[in-house]
Amino acid sequence: EDQTLIGALAVKAIAGQINVVVHALGILLALPAILEEGEIVEDLSLGAGNTGHNFDLETDRRIAEFKFITWQGGPESIRQNGLFVDLYHLAEADTDKLRQLYVTDLIHPLRFLRSGRSMRSILSKHAYVAEEILARHGDRYKVARDYWNDVRERVELIDVSKLVPALSRLPLDDGAV
Repeated sequence: EDQTLIGALAVKAIAGQINVVVHALGILLALPAILEEGEIVEDLSLGAGNTGHNFDLETDRRIAEFKFITWQGGPESIRQNGLFVDLYHLAEADTDKLRQLYVTDLIHPLRFLRSGRSMRSILSKHAYVAEEILARHGDRYKVARDYWNDVRERVELIDVSKLVPALSRLPLDDGAV
């Protein structure tokens, strides 16, 4: 009995790293399609989640975030919240570089970004972002759509599965990447 639990915990620990592998491979496979001739990679974060890097990709021409998740189309608040926070960081970055957010589907992310989901709900677990938005913009943003309408010309939303065909053929995991 103890060995079964120990074994199960070991599998869980190893399986938990799969998001890092998906994130790293997804970015590495997308880079050849993304980078322009002569473009220089200045910083690259291949780990999923908070890795101490400002963005997943920074070059001499662009900053980018990658979300390798399969949207289910239902209530996906955690995925939506993560997408919004990445969008916010890209939109508010102090740079003249291109700002790109790569997702594995445009339909569901755009549906969310154009929605009336409240900012309070979206940022309930991201107090620092809520405070920054309030400090920078006051209380003018009530719902996701309000913010998206203001930044959609600044941040390009791109379907990465068009660049990495394997992403359109295989279901992805739990949306944590």
